[in-house]
Amino acid sequence: MNMDQLVRDTLIEQGAQPQTPPPDLAGRVLAVRRRRRTRRISGVAVAAVLAVAAAVAVPVLDRGGDEPRLASGMNRSDIIAHPDQSPPRDLIAAGDTALAAYYVMDMVRKTDDRAVAVRDYHLLDQRTGKYVRTTDWSVVDVAPGMRTAAVLERELPARRIGLLDLLSGKVEHWIPVDRGVAGVAFSPDGDKLVATTYDENPDLRLRADYDNDGDGRKNDWMPQFGGSSRTGFYVLDVDTGDGSWARVAGGDQEHLNARQDFAFSGDGGLVYSGLTTAPHQRYYDFEGKEADTPAKERHLHWFVDARLSPDGSLAAGEFAGGSRATASEILDPLTGKRLHKVPGQQLLAWADDDRLVAWDIEPGANEFHNRLVLVTIGSDKVVPLSGFRKGNDGAGGRWTPLFARR
Repeated sequence: MNMDQLVRDTLIEQGAQPQTPPPDLAGRVLAVRRRRRTRRISGVAVAAVLAVAAAVAVPVLDRGGDEPRLASGMNRSDIIAHPDQSPPRDLIAAGDTALAAYYVMDMVRKTDDRAVAVRDYHLLDQRTGKYVRTTDWSVVDVAPGMRTAAVLERELPARRIGLLDLLSGKVEHWIPVDRGVAGVAFSPDGDKLVATTYDENPDLRLRADYDNDGDGRKNDWMPQFGGSSRTGFYVLDVDTGDGSWARVAGGDQEHLNARQDFAFSGDGGLVYSGLTTAPHQRYYDFEGKEADTPAKERHLHWFVDARLSPDGSLAAGEFAGGSRATASEILDPLTGKRLHKVPGQQLLAWADDDRLVAWDIEPGANEFHNRLVLVTIGSDKVVPLSGFRKGNDGAGGRWTPLFARR
């Protein structure tokens, strides 16, 4: 649909209503519909181009229509890999998912006995297809379609949520909130946000003068023990900022990590939170009332990022073996029965219904020397997507990926 037709149809819709249309109606409608249309661009055509050696497919450029020319959509190759890059500099993608951003954690001392764990993000610049460092944001989540990111400013808890345009690099608008927010996550369709509220910064760290790991070394900084300052969550409409806050406190507080953010269920109808003890996650309706766990999510664990396959027929499970295992489980979501074993230390995101992006350990190396790979159900082969991470600290190359549908 072209722009003239879009405005004309909208005016016809408005004319059927009793009120007089505002003078800036056309501009406002175009802005809202453009944002919604862009966020919902989630399907990526599979180019079926076979990779050679480095597993990088030949680029297929998207030249269609009046849609924004996003780097994640212009190259529609099935696999975009950079096995020589760690951390990545250029776009990494596989199937319907892409690396939207990554962050490196840094410890910033505030006083002699207090520090804050700060994320330094590298966001995909949709103009160039490269990951660009920013120090403006403390928390980032990227919407399906990879045009918009929800961002929180550096000081947490924050009193507003920004919607950042990844093409222009500018915040389109701010959503003010009455309670301090320290976590944000989009719904599966990108139309809603769940924002987790805290009384204090959940990334606060306290000095610890003891040997926590039994290796003879003292850990400098540790999260607060004894519960969380989490108070509840907002569910907000992305376009309007409308929504409500729900209090979630009480019995589970002692079973939470200091940071324990809410996220949406697979169908977007509930929110859930992880727990440090069984049942390991709990679900709530948008008013904050406990809800039954969806049938297909009963055997998921909040710390396994991949969760359900796009068609809901498979569930990503934990690693199959010890902490240095190099294989993970694929489960029947209704029964929890293991259906498959796939390579990979940790399953991060589904590329499609048969393939996943995972961390994989270099043979003979320790658990901290790993790289992003693409694994396929029913095959032992892996396709390297990134170079290996090194060490167990930010300076040594530790980075954490954030994926989104492209």
